[in-house]
Amino acid sequence: VTRLIMDSHDTAAFAPVSGLTVGELREWLLSDAADAATLAALAPGLTPEMVAAVSKLMGNADLVAVARKVQVVTAFRSTIGLPGRLATRLQPNHPTDDPAGVAAALLDGLLLGSGDAVIGINPATDSPRAVRDLLDLLDGVIDRYSIPTQSCVLCHVTTSIDLMERGAPVDLVFQSIAGTQAANASFGVTLGLLDEAYEAARSLARGTVGSNALYFETGQGSALSADAHHGVDQQTVEARAYA
Repeated sequence: VTRLIMDSHDTAAFAPVSGLTVGELREWLLSDAADAATLAALAPGLTPEMVAAVSKLMGNADLVAVARKVQVVTAFRSTIGLPGRLATRLQPNHPTDDPAGVAAALLDGLLLGSGDAVIGINPATDSPRAVRDLLDLLDGVIDRYSIPTQSCVLCHVTTSIDLMERGAPVDLVFQSIAGTQAANASFGVTLGLLDEAYEAARSLARGTVGSNALYFETGQGSALSADAHHGVDQQTVEARAYA
């Protein structure tokens, strides 16, 4: 993870704030000078450690004020992240992955208008057969009713790759990731594996308005629970997962 951070760091983008202290960076981020375009240009120059440090000096109001300046827009079959909009995940889980039970929960959620961000199922097992059945179910509903959303069964990335090779209707590929190599190893994931999954998902060309096909989970303190944090605080380690 550190190698990725260092290799992708843009020193030219960092130059405008390189002489600031962490406190001064906070004040600058809250100023009118830090608009959406400026922050987008600065982003490649900030490391996760810098972002974690300055966020520790901010209260909730500060964090909201700065975050609302940043535009993070992603798209697959629907677009999320646009100003003034809220998207939700529909999560029709079932304790035994029974398709009928999943379908009932799916219908209930759709009737409530949920699921425009993603229809995502946490499977009870990582069984390729069970995951394939759920993928086929979601794909059938989305296709039959022309629902502008994307589906995901939150299995391990290797299961998704295997199923894509078998022709399964995979929209988004899920994987938990962390901010250290040791923590990612405990998940059984590498950067190369994620690249492989991304290229496989893109090759299916299932998105209609975009090709953002990866769905990452972070923020659960996995590096701490796996004793893979190297003494670094959780806020910094979690920020590194976004490298």
